[in-house]
Amino acid sequence: MGQTTLGSQGQRHSVAELEDLAFELRSKLLYLCGTYEGAVHIGGDLSVADILIALYHYGLNIDPSNIANPARDRFILSKGHAAVCMYIAMAMRGFFEFDEIVETYGQLDSAFGMHPCKVQLPGVEASTGSLGHGLPIAVGMAKSARQRNEPHRVFCLLGDGETGEGSVWEAAMAGRSSELGNLVAIVDRNRQLMTSFGEDRIVLEPYPDKWAAFGWNVVMVEGHDMADLVKALDNLPAPDSNRPTVLICETIKGKGVDFMERNLAWHAGSLGQADLERAMASLEASRAGKEKN
Repeated sequence: MGQTTLGSQGQRHSVAELEDLAFELRSKLLYLCGTYEGAVHIGGDLSVADILIALYHYGLNIDPSNIANPARDRFILSKGHAAVCMYIAMAMRGFFEFDEIVETYGQLDSAFGMHPCKVQLPGVEASTGSLGHGLPIAVGMAKSARQRNEPHRVFCLLGDGETGEGSVWEAAMAGRSSELGNLVAIVDRNRQLMTSFGEDRIVLEPYPDKWAAFGWNVVMVEGHDMADLVKALDNLPAPDSNRPTVLICETIKGKGVDFMERNLAWHAGSLGQADLERAMASLEASRAGKEKN
């Protein structure tokens, strides 16, 4: 990517270290889901865990000790219901303590709501949750950076289901028309909606061709392969190039927990003690199997 991470992190994490961090994030996510009495959007959180670790602990040029640095990269979580996963990734990066999330998540006036709020939580670039709005915001930020001759990038993580929104494609067209090479969209292509499988409701395939038709640089990524994620981030075109890039990440909703994977019942939910123990055992087994391979 031609840039180093801001702040005192030092050398970038290796792929193996990033994989360990992704396991830690999933473990903390399950723990939170087991301690919070309400529902957590656990399925979609698990599908973006690797992506968010790759961003917050490798790809984003950010400094938790100087969140207003004008040289920082901007990140927009368009699929705002994955906020818990983002909060944990940020906590692990040093923005705040994980215990703060556990103690206050979902409470009145908490900084850690079901959807992210930039007013409540410093370090969040935009309040999101209503799907289809993140990419338009990111286009505006990227265009503003261009006009100010600022070299940072703007990243936006979308769910594939929300790309059925017309506002996404209006933004895609605007991003290419404005030649925003500093704009990177990342699609969580888990092929599930809240109550159905995606292609049963809205036919997006041939999906990469649609982005290409709007003039974007299209990169296909295995969204649970940390080496592939790192490679995609390393090989992004320069921010002063003239075409925005979309990383289409093939993912599995509920990834890492066998009884949640591709299971429509786990778009959102809570975990009792027995379910939590079962989920943690599955996560441990999944990790052991990966290490063996």
